Amino acid sequence: MTHDKPAAPAVRNLKQMLQYQEKAVVSRMLVKNPAGNVTLFAFEGNEGLSEHTAPYDALIVGVEGRAEVMLDGVPHTVGEGDCLLMPAHVPHAVHPSGDFKMLLVMIRGEAKPEP
Repeated sequence: MTHDKPAAPAVRNLKQMLQYQEKAVVSRMLVKNPAGNVTLFAFEGNEGLSEHTAPYDALIVGVEGRAEVMLDGVPHTVGEGDCLLMPAHVPHAVHPSGDFKMLLVMIRGEAKPEP
């Protein structure tokens, strides 16, 4: 039985890890495991994501450009270096104002109330 060796840890630049594609939203999964996943997205021009919900909490981190993220009908501007927590089951949509890259961190599992 052989096991694939995981890639050696290396510092990578998020802006350079994924390129824009004409009139498209492209993504690259960086981490995927039972606890959650981390995905890098690149939105070209005015491409975006229509309103939807997710069963888990998610954190958006702006990597490049700007976007308006509608969260339960309320607009939030996310730019480079900004982050926005999107609670599970809350409707949200992403509307970039030009090219936009973001990191999406999805946490699987039930949120536990703080003591």
